[in-house]
Amino acid sequence: MWLNDLEIAIIERDAEKIGALMDTSPRLTTAKEIEKGQYLLAEAAKVIYELKEETSGVMQKLKKNIDFLKSTSEKKNSRLDVKF
Repeated sequence: MWLNDLEIAIIERDAEKIGALMDTSPRLTTAKEIEKGQYLLAEAAKVIYELKEETSGVMQKLKKNIDFLKSTSEKKNSRLDVKF
């Protein structure tokens, strides 16, 4: 069951579900299950790394857009300008 849930989480690229599965202990008894678990864990690590890279790219684009918007917006004078 744990292996199937992990496989589904990898296919769906669901980082939260992968993380939740990592918090639980699997009951792997046969050599075939252990081998499949190793391959799935390696694939899960790959998916998490890819999601991390995607998030980093999106954050950099957002930062550039925010910087652009700040540079093109009209600067407000925060002082009270009173002349007599």
